[in-house]
Amino acid sequence: MLRILLFWALFPFVLPQALRLRQNAPRVTGAGGPKKGSMGSGKPLQLIAVGDSIISGVGAPVLAKALVGQTARQLSERLDARIHWAAYGGIGARSHKVLNQLLPRISETAADFIVLSVGVNDITALSRLSAWERQLEALLSTLADRFPDAVVAVAGIPPLGGFPLLPQPLRAVFGLRAVSFDIASRRIIARHPLAVHVPLDFDPHPDKFSPDGFHPSEESYAEFGHMVAQRIADRCGAGAVGTSTTPAAPPAAGGGVDHGRGAA
Repeated sequence: MLRILLFWALFPFVLPQALRLRQNAPRVTGAGGPKKGSMGSGKPLQLIAVGDSIISGVGAPVLAKALVGQTARQLSERLDARIHWAAYGGIGARSHKVLNQLLPRISETAADFIVLSVGVNDITALSRLSAWERQLEALLSTLADRFPDAVVAVAGIPPLGGFPLLPQPLRAVFGLRAVSFDIASRRIIARHPLAVHVPLDFDPHPDKFSPDGFHPSEESYAEFGHMVAQRIADRCGAGAVGTSTTPAAPPAAGGGVDHGRGAA
């Protein structure tokens, strides 16, 4: 609560800075390449990624080297499986767009793993925390209804307080907001047995970012994919894997500023 009050108390002082950034931020494009693919060999498993520009792969040359592809590669190695993957991303997508526009586009009828990336755009668009909580709950409930056997890995809110694109003091103010949203995310995710939170507690050094100073570099996507796959594999250790396509089997050992220009 203190972070929320502090954010709104400080925001009027950084509003002009936020408006300038929204106006001047560079336009971004998603990664190239197919939006669906497969990696590895072994039992067939399905991975679906849905959400904001992290799912669109902004900062990576092709989706196979963005979060969905890196996660698929890591899961294939950990689970000794052939991972079929599909990406449904929207640059600048806030949670309501992911819920109402991107989820209905998912053509797969079954999934073993789902990666959900959402929240940063809600923060930068000044969505209320209560609205964010309702949208995240709706997203997780909808995914659980459509894919009841899938493990859902929800990307944590990154440390916006260190993002190079954001000038100070705007950076610090959005950093406060990010912490509040991530705490709320953890609380919502804990209500869903097959959902896991993927913490993004990384050191936001400039070399972790793509040239726009807001999205991950190709190397950071590899690290991100490793973290997501590890959380999924850990969760699978407590239950069945491959329920959507094959009989259950134990896993192998191993284990933006959103303004329509630069956006998460």
